[in-house]
Amino acid sequence: MKIKEVSAKFNVPADTLRYWERVGAIPPVNRNAAGYRDYDDEDIDWITFAKCMREAGVSIEYLIEYITLFKQGDATLQARKDLLHEQLDTIAQRLHEIQHTYDLIKDKADHYEAHVEGYRGKLLQ
Repeated sequence: MKIKEVSAKFNVPADTLRYWERVGAIPPVNRNAAGYRDYDDEDIDWITFAKCMREAGVSIEYLIEYITLFKQGDATLQARKDLLHEQLDTIAQRLHEIQHTYDLIKDKADHYEAHVEGYRGKLLQ
């Protein structure tokens, strides 16, 4: 798959895909005989992972660290697992904060909904 197709599929600019590869946030992408990137299923899986992590707020530095460990092989399985658990803890905290914000805004919206309903009755009289 060409970079333009991957970019469209993931709604990620081609420049971002090149950047991720250049800095090591995803492993190097396979190239065809002409030297153009030719994304295979494994490359797509790495992009899926990177995009998911970035959308969750995970830093590029974390992705680089993870990929660096991945390239070192099975001896780093525990370290990779530990990194993922750190991110799970961070994301869980964010989820808690977002839920709290959601609850506050919902309460406020419900409060206004009650007022709007009250005025609707007065306007019809």
